[in-house]
Amino acid sequence: MEKEQNHHIEFGQGDTITIEEEKPKETKLVAQDIPIDIVYEDKDIIVVNKPKGMVVHPANGNPDGTLVNAIMAICKDSLSGIGGEIRPGIVHRLDKDTSGLLIVAKNDKAHINLSEQLKNHEIKKTYIAFVRGVVKENEATINMPIGRSTKDRKKMAVTKNGKNAVTHFKVLKRFDKYTLLEVNIETGRTHQIRVHLSEIGYPIVGDAVYSNGKNEWGIVGQCLHAKILDFKHPITGKQMHLEAELPEYFNLFLGGNNKDNI
Repeated sequence: MEKEQNHHIEFGQGDTITIEEEKPKETKLVAQDIPIDIVYEDKDIIVVNKPKGMVVHPANGNPDGTLVNAIMAICKDSLSGIGGEIRPGIVHRLDKDTSGLLIVAKNDKAHINLSEQLKNHEIKKTYIAFVRGVVKENEATINMPIGRSTKDRKKMAVTKNGKNAVTHFKVLKRFDKYTLLEVNIETGRTHQIRVHLSEIGYPIVGDAVYSNGKNEWGIVGQCLHAKILDFKHPITGKQMHLEAELPEYFNLFLGGNNKDNI
C-alpha cells in the first residue's frame, strides 16, 4: 500500500486540521485449492453448485476463500476478464448463504452472451425456499419494486422508488407451521426472493436479515437453494438444463425420502 498522504488546512491563528488519506489496498487474487462441486464444464463455461456460507468473490471482510479463488485453481488462466480483477468470469451472483447453481464464463464471448441472456430474462432460475408460515395460495406472483432500505442501508426493501422486481412461486409442500416453495424470478435484484417473501409475511427460515433467523432446527442462514438453471449455451446455442441436489441440511425438515422427490 502506498504511503498515506496528509493534507494540511490552515484555519487561522494556531489552528491546523490534518486529514489522513488512506489509499485503497491492492487486492491480489490467488488460486486456492477449495473443493467445489462442478455440475458442468466445457471450454467456454463452468457451472458449479455453490455451498452455503461461501462468498462468490472477494470483498471487504472476505479477502479470500471465495468461489472465485476456487474457480481460479480449476480454470487457471481460462476465465473471462469482463468481471474485472476481483470478479473474473462471474456473470451472476448468489448471496453468501444461498446455495446452488452459478454459471462462470471462461472467455469474454461467453460472458457477453450470458449477460445478454440475463438482461433479456432468458435464463430461467428455479429456487427451492423453505419459509415460515403456511402459504394459502397454491401459486402466486409478487410484483413489488426493490431498492435500498431507507432505515438500514445494509438491507434491501420494497420501496416506491425501487427497481422493478417480479417473483413467481408455487407451493411444493405444506407443513404445520412452514411451507416449501418453488420460486422463479424474472428479475435479479439484490436479495429479491428474501425481501419479497418476507414482505408478504413468509420469511425464509434461517434468514437473519429479513427475519429473526431463529428456528427449531438451529439452521443459520436462509434455506434457499438455486436448484435449476435453464439457458442457451453462450457459444453453441444448445438448450441447457442443469440441476443441483438439495443440500444435506434440507433433510432436517424434509426427511431423506422427501428430498429425492423435489
